[in-house]
Amino acid sequence: MKHKFSTVLLSVLAFTGAYAQENKTPLKWQDIPGWSYFRTTATAISPDGKWIAYQAGPTQGDLTLTLKNTENTTAFNYKIGGEGSSVLYNEDGRYLAFLEAPDFKTIKSNEKAKKPSSKKLRVVSLKDTASTVFDKVQQFDFSKENGKWLAIRFESAPGPKNEQAGKGNDLLLYNLDNKQKFNLGNVSDYAFNKSGEFIAYTVDATGKNGNGIFLLNLQTGLTSVIQNDDASFSKINWNKEGTAFSLLKSKENKDYKTPIYTLIGVKNLQAKAPEVHSYSGLQAQQISAGYGISENTVPFWSKDLSTIFFGIAKIEKKEDKKDDSKEKSPDVQVDSLASTAKTKSPIDSAASRKDSTDTKIAATDPKKNAQQKKDLEKPDMIIWNWQDKRLQSSQRVQLESDKRFTILSAWQVAADKFVSLSDSSLKAIYLAPNQLIGYGLDFTPYEYISNLDGQSYADLYIVDVKTGNRKLAIEKLYLNASRTLRFSPTSTHLLYYSDGDFQILDVKTLAKTNISKNIPASFVDMFDDHNVTKPSTGTYGWAEDGRYVLLKDNFDLWKVSFDGKSVTKLTNDWAKQQWTSTSYSNIYPDDENIDLSKDQYFGILNIATKQTGIALLPAKSNKMEVLKMDDVYTSSVKKVKKANTLFYTTQSSTIAPELFISHDNRLKTATKLLSDSNKHVLSAGSKLISYVSDHGDTLQAVLYLPANYEEGKSYPTITYIYERLTDNKNTYSQPAFPGGGFNRAMYTSNGYAVLMPDIKYKMNDPGMSAVACVVPAVKAAVATGIVDEKNVAIHGHSWGGYQTSFLITQTDIFKAAVAGAPLTNMISMYSLIYWNTGSANQSIFESSQGRFTSGYWDNWDAYARNSPIFHIKKVKTPLIILHNDKDGAVDYTQGIEYFNGLRRLNKPVVMLTYNGENHGLRKEVNQKDYAVRMMEYFDHYLKGKDAPDWWAKGIDYIDLSKHLEERAF
Repeated sequence: MKHKFSTVLLSVLAFTGAYAQENKTPLKWQDIPGWSYFRTTATAISPDGKWIAYQAGPTQGDLTLTLKNTENTTAFNYKIGGEGSSVLYNEDGRYLAFLEAPDFKTIKSNEKAKKPSSKKLRVVSLKDTASTVFDKVQQFDFSKENGKWLAIRFESAPGPKNEQAGKGNDLLLYNLDNKQKFNLGNVSDYAFNKSGEFIAYTVDATGKNGNGIFLLNLQTGLTSVIQNDDASFSKINWNKEGTAFSLLKSKENKDYKTPIYTLIGVKNLQAKAPEVHSYSGLQAQQISAGYGISENTVPFWSKDLSTIFFGIAKIEKKEDKKDDSKEKSPDVQVDSLASTAKTKSPIDSAASRKDSTDTKIAATDPKKNAQQKKDLEKPDMIIWNWQDKRLQSSQRVQLESDKRFTILSAWQVAADKFVSLSDSSLKAIYLAPNQLIGYGLDFTPYEYISNLDGQSYADLYIVDVKTGNRKLAIEKLYLNASRTLRFSPTSTHLLYYSDGDFQILDVKTLAKTNISKNIPASFVDMFDDHNVTKPSTGTYGWAEDGRYVLLKDNFDLWKVSFDGKSVTKLTNDWAKQQWTSTSYSNIYPDDENIDLSKDQYFGILNIATKQTGIALLPAKSNKMEVLKMDDVYTSSVKKVKKANTLFYTTQSSTIAPELFISHDNRLKTATKLLSDSNKHVLSAGSKLISYVSDHGDTLQAVLYLPANYEEGKSYPTITYIYERLTDNKNTYSQPAFPGGGFNRAMYTSNGYAVLMPDIKYKMNDPGMSAVACVVPAVKAAVATGIVDEKNVAIHGHSWGGYQTSFLITQTDIFKAAVAGAPLTNMISMYSLIYWNTGSANQSIFESSQGRFTSGYWDNWDAYARNSPIFHIKKVKTPLIILHNDKDGAVDYTQGIEYFNGLRRLNKPVVMLTYNGENHGLRKEVNQKDYAVRMMEYFDHYLKGKDAPDWWAKGIDYIDLSKHLEERAF
């Protein structure tokens, strides 16, 4: 199953100070800029779990950071301006640091003037909340485990810079214990090691004076000059243990067109002089001719510090100067050409002689010859060839990523040996934990056909890191079903999925063991209805000891030994209760695998009721315990680093996410730490409806009730569609201007019910499947008495837009419709380009959302049967089409074709095009405009309000500017 659950600790926690008491007043779109909410990405809990910092404020306005004690009501507020900040605690939780921006109006003014907005850094002592503030800060970091130091990198000095100007800025090292400050000048890159004992930094000064890589021992204060050079140094990368680091050096070279990169590795840091190793591969000519160390690589040490891994790429030499005296003179050729001009007029002959003379001069003048070559006009074109593995458009879109492609390589330091691990066919190597072997996927034998039909295969090779030798382990592995490929912690085995079962590959003998064949359950996802053969249900990977893997079927969770001989069901027949695990809560971020000697937490879902909760697999236990299962949406569990304190959030359709804290492993003492202070009612709740599709499948739909709901009354209803939506029944909808125009909270706040049904697809019938599922869902919702049968509309965007545009050709139950970026002609759309990636749509049709089994030439009836454009005469529902002229997902011509067809038939249709926008709306002004127009339109048809002029009679192009100006807010 594909249940998408957020792993963010704090989801959107909405509140607004404008509504102190419960309020059912409908929200207006003009209220959105002032609607206040918690900023989720910057919420942070201290390592000891005693403090939480969260940011809140209006959608457009100034924010406040609140620092709250988790054990009492103590709280402190800080004004942080018109932009959210990252929030960091030092390792022992004694200090908090965050940025303070200018106010919102100043930031917007600076953006228009293309000026930067300087920020301040505030450092707060959690012991007494005393603050220290630094101006014009660009970046900040605490030292790692010791937590004694704060590194602050300041902004560049204002004013123009010349080519010789360095990229470095001042870096301040601030001692949190004694408040001492140490300034390092012209620092361009820096990084603390794990213990916080060392900081490595690079200097990039004007004219490269004093450039180099330096290592400062923060305990002794001694600085080691690792290397000085007239060069640039970058990409410092410490190993996990913090005992060694690597980086790159780039320097101009007279023989090459671009700077040459050198690898630098540093270890034995405690020695009087750290051990430094440099390698370019050019002097010894170890790296293949024409290749060098790539600027796009981030080098890293092997775990045993014997090898440095890095990437190589093509480098181009400067052209050798040719000896002009050895070139053959073209005089004879020119004379012979001149002699053929006997029949020309004297003027023509003179012109020919002049051209011949110029040609002679150019031929003997290399500079002029080169200039003439530059001056030649060349066609501006693209050549598309049927044999191209990737379309020219795809190559063009992916050009930059292709340029950044690097071949993973290894330098064995002691032996001074270079080994290339990947190449143009085996592009990526995934190293095993011991870093002595890796696996790579070769797509090249199947790349051409895969780019046509989307069915992805690859040959899997096991690669020896020491020699670069590779062995074919699995031929033609089908990757659409699953890309689960995980080395065991022991590096001896590889877990993968094939043909409905999980397999274990012995990487030494290449023997394969089917570890799920004897388990009485199916590992094929019963809810995946794409054109994919036996899609996998998924796995949570290896246990830390390498003896077991955790597999999930559609309901239950299994612990299976790597040889398949031991199978333990961890769940108690969840299939009977329709429960399933949806996520694994990784509360130990330092663990690379699942340590079964520790408590482990999982997110769970009741498929039948949409209740969610948390399950615990206790340490050294083989039985999952369900700790919570409620009619709410529950987040993953999080744990602070230095305490046995757990956090999670819950939310529902009526209650914004609330944060809970617990100090016991079974969450029995969980208490609410943060809750929504907003009393504005956006919805009266949600109702789960069961119905039977026209294909005979029992499905579900969620009906969200309007804020002013009264039992016994019927309400105008918006049917919102995509694919399967009911698993998110208990999510809270935050009022906002969305990129797709529709916001559930705004509609339920304004007296609408919102219906979201599940759609189950039959192959070769995507549109007809939508009809078979959506129409019965609407009828079932009407039967509840909540939905006003005469006032039901439909809306969807992208794939939902396609289904919307198709549904109105098959049914008249909808009074109005809005189709955002819809596919309308499946035949023409099939071979058009998905411009955002440059790929053809063919693979999407044959292996993804399209759900067709072939191209239209072998399936004409199905393509035509499911294309809105071929049923256009049957449309009776008024329709708005949103289609932007730069849509890189669904070609703009799809909207144009449908609009012009409906217009030709004199059917009520308006198309909205936001110039320069892609598949969804990014510009805030456009988001506002579309959202408002959509509600105006639905209000007219479902609530009987006056039709807006732009719908009722249209707006002439000459009057459009005035119209838009009058509507701006």
